[in-house]
Amino acid sequence: MKTKLLCLCLAVCLAFSCDNNDDYEIIQVATPLLMTKADFRNSVEIAAPQTIQEVGKIYAYKDLIFIGDVEGIHVIDNANPETPAIVKFIKIPGNEDISVKDDFLYADSATDLLIFDISDINTEVKLVERLEDVFSVYDYQMPIEADEADYSKFNYEDDIIVGWTVTAERRKKRDDMMVDFAFDAAAIESTTGTGGSLARFQIKNNYLYTVGSYEMTIFNISNLSNPVLENTHYAGWNIETMFEADDYLYLGSTNGMFIYSLNNPASPEYVSEFIHWEGCDPVVVDGDYAYLTLRGGNFCGQLESVLEVIDVSDKANPTLALRYTLENPYGLGIKGNTLFVCDGTAGLKLFNKENPLDLSMIKDYDDIQSKDVIPLQNSLLMIGGNTLYQYEYLENDIKPISTYKLN
Repeated sequence: MKTKLLCLCLAVCLAFSCDNNDDYEIIQVATPLLMTKADFRNSVEIAAPQTIQEVGKIYAYKDLIFIGDVEGIHVIDNANPETPAIVKFIKIPGNEDISVKDDFLYADSATDLLIFDISDINTEVKLVERLEDVFSVYDYQMPIEADEADYSKFNYEDDIIVGWTVTAERRKKRDDMMVDFAFDAAAIESTTGTGGSLARFQIKNNYLYTVGSYEMTIFNISNLSNPVLENTHYAGWNIETMFEADDYLYLGSTNGMFIYSLNNPASPEYVSEFIHWEGCDPVVVDGDYAYLTLRGGNFCGQLESVLEVIDVSDKANPTLALRYTLENPYGLGIKGNTLFVCDGTAGLKLFNKENPLDLSMIKDYDDIQSKDVIPLQNSLLMIGGNTLYQYEYLENDIKPISTYKLN
């Protein structure tokens, strides 16, 4: 009897042990931090200058420079480039990008598009319009370190995701993989601002083009203070950036470059795509050539980091022309025959691109950190680390105008 009881206990223990080892696993579960849409929309605020928490994208308009942050947009008065100064903070929760035309600033706020009148930036900035629920994809996707997301308390109609917590949990193994939830659903400086190569917004004539991770949304802005949602359609996959040149949109994704024609500006038409290995991918275009950087060694994919030159003379058949190895590339920009490449912690590199098929490096500023550039008519703006740099153009070189610490 004792022997039978011992065997039974042993069998139960073995079964429990097998269940622990084979049927369960420890995974990282992301839980969204939620805010009601009503509270979220009421949190927009025009405030006095504030300390920058996390330096984001850069945008230039007239004598103003806009710096993105986790809570909104910092406005810098750059009337005197030697002594720029932050003059205003526009709190926009869930903001990813902006564009400006004729003193009207367009900014996304998670699912909404906001329009601000900035004609009197020093005295009063006014929120003049909000288009609600025009974006079904916004920048609060599941954190990359998480294996699964718990959306059990999320109500798409009423809630906005404003952050995440990630915890380790013991979960029973599943045969099917859980898919990350997605919310389905070069300018004239006098009137239109200029973004860097990391931009997701582009203004072309009477249209504002915006792109999310896989969706393009087009607004008619003929009436600047009262834009109209014109069109929304699938744009590609893992889209990160958008650049306009010669009536074409070039979308940079982690998997390639997508080309869209603006022959019908209200509904851009897919033309072709150039596929490359997986990597973070901003793109700029000049004439018959597109220049894009692929940054490896992170969640974007491959380990190798390169600058690629793509022949886009035949828009229906873009082809790889050249590839250069870099260290840690981010944004890039073009002024005349100079290609500026932000190589992250490896500094700023200047290439002579007079012959795009034979790029030659003319300067390597390897003692600074660079993330993105905006080549304006009379000066170069660059952001890197926590610093805004401004440079004067020289022949085959640049000369510092000012260095402004952002935090």
